[in-house]
Amino acid sequence: MLDPKKLEELAKQIADSVPPGVRNMAEEAEGRIKQVLQSQLSKLDLVTREEFDIQSQVLIRTREKLDAMEARLTELENQQKG
Repeated sequence: MLDPKKLEELAKQIADSVPPGVRNMAEEAEGRIKQVLQSQLSKLDLVTREEFDIQSQVLIRTREKLDAMEARLTELENQQKG
């Protein structure tokens, strides 16, 4: 999930872009924007960068093992033919 600080910063940036004439409503708008963002982002199937990196490493190791097994299988098949 997204870092709450990043989410708060994004909501603040959006609220800060409100024209000066309606700045008095900025706090309320920021709160509502934050709620909408949290609601919408919670519907997404997101993972953290750390989780993504871990799964990438697992996938690399799995691919290496599969390649080794395929090479070994080919070797065994060639031995059986000869």
